[in-house]
Amino acid sequence: MKKRATLIVLDSVGIGYLPDAAQFGDEGAHTLGHIYDRTHMKIPNMLELGLGNIAGSMLPTVQSPKGCYGKSEERTKAKDTTSGHWEMAGVIMDPPFRTYPNGFPKEVIDEFERRTGRGTLGNIVASGTEIIQVLGDEHVKTGKLIVYTSADSVFQIAAHEDVVPLEELYHCCEIAREILMGDELVGRVIARPFVGGNGKYTRTENRRDYAIPPVGETILDSLSASGYVTAGVGKIEDIFCRRGLGLINHTKNNHDGIEATIDFLKDGKADFIFTNLVDFDMLYGHRNNVTGYAEALEYFDKRLPDIMAQMHEGDLMIITADHGCDPTYPGTDHTREHIPVVVWGPGMKQGVNIGTRKTFADLGCTIVDYLTGKPFKAGESFLGMIR
Repeated sequence: MKKRATLIVLDSVGIGYLPDAAQFGDEGAHTLGHIYDRTHMKIPNMLELGLGNIAGSMLPTVQSPKGCYGKSEERTKAKDTTSGHWEMAGVIMDPPFRTYPNGFPKEVIDEFERRTGRGTLGNIVASGTEIIQVLGDEHVKTGKLIVYTSADSVFQIAAHEDVVPLEELYHCCEIAREILMGDELVGRVIARPFVGGNGKYTRTENRRDYAIPPVGETILDSLSASGYVTAGVGKIEDIFCRRGLGLINHTKNNHDGIEATIDFLKDGKADFIFTNLVDFDMLYGHRNNVTGYAEALEYFDKRLPDIMAQMHEGDLMIITADHGCDPTYPGTDHTREHIPVVVWGPGMKQGVNIGTRKTFADLGCTIVDYLTGKPFKAGESFLGMIR
C-alpha cells in the first residue's frame, strides 16, 4: 500500500491567541472564533472532522468527529508566514527574523535607491491596500517605488504595472533581497504590483515573494533526499526557495490552489503535497474583511469533499494554518495565535483529541514518521495517537 501525505495550510486561519500574545499586542485575538461570532459561517465539513471540537475554538462541536483534532503553539517568537511554514517543516528559528517597526535604516534605503536607480516613498509600517491609495498618485507621477513593512519581517515594494514593468519590479526585489542579509536579514522581500488610477488602486495577483533558503534541514529536504516525490502548491515554492521540492504549481488564489491539490492527488506522482491557500490572509485578513473571510472559508469547506474524494487507503491529510490574522482585531497585521490541526485519512482513527502541541514542528515530524516509519529530528510525532 502506497502512503501519501497532504498538508494544507489555510493561510492565517488562527484559532485563538497564544499565551505570549500580549508581547505582540495580540491578546484576545481569535481569527476563527471572531469570524464565526460575526457571521455564523457554514463550514459543516470541517466541523464534521472535528474543527469545532478543538479546545477554545468558539465553534460548534459535533458528537462524533470523523477526524482527529487539536491545535499547536508556535515555538518561534514570531507570527509571520516564513517562520510558521519553516517551523511546521522542522526549522525552529531562534532568534526570529528581524522586524522594522520604525522603517528601514537610511543606509539600507540609500543602497536600494542607488542600485535600482529609483527613489522611494513611504518606508513605514503600513497596510498594503491603504498605502497604495495614499501614495499611488505620487508614485505614478514620479516613478518612485513605494516601500513599506509590517509587524512581520518583510520588505514590500509596491509599484504600478504601467509605471514599473513587472520584470523591473521583480529585479528590484532581487536587489533588495541581496541587500537585506546579514545584520539586516529579513524573512521576505515581496513584490506588490497594482493597477488603477486617480487615487483608486487595486493590487494584482502578480505578487512574488523572495525568501531565503531555510537555515536548517526541512522535511522537504529529508523526504527528497530519501527518494520521496514532494509537491508544492501556491507560495510554498517561494517560502522554501524551491529547495526540497520536486513538483511545483505556483497558484495565486484559493480556487487554483485547491484544483492543483486535487490534480496532484489524482495523478498520484507526489508522495507529499504541501499546499498554501493564500486568499484568507492576502485578500481578507489584512483588509479586515470579515464577510469575505467567512465566504472564503465556506468555499474551502464546500470543496473539501472534492479533495477527500481523491484520497484512498494509505493517504493522510492535515489541515492547519501558519499564524492568525483576525479581521476583527485592531490593525491589519498578523495575530499571534494557535493554529488548528485537523487530521483525516481513510483507515485513520476518528474522534481523537491530539491536544495542544508545543511546536508546529510536530506536524512535519508526524508526516515524515507516517511516510518513512521514522519521525523527523525536530518536533514530536503524534502518529501513534491517530493510527
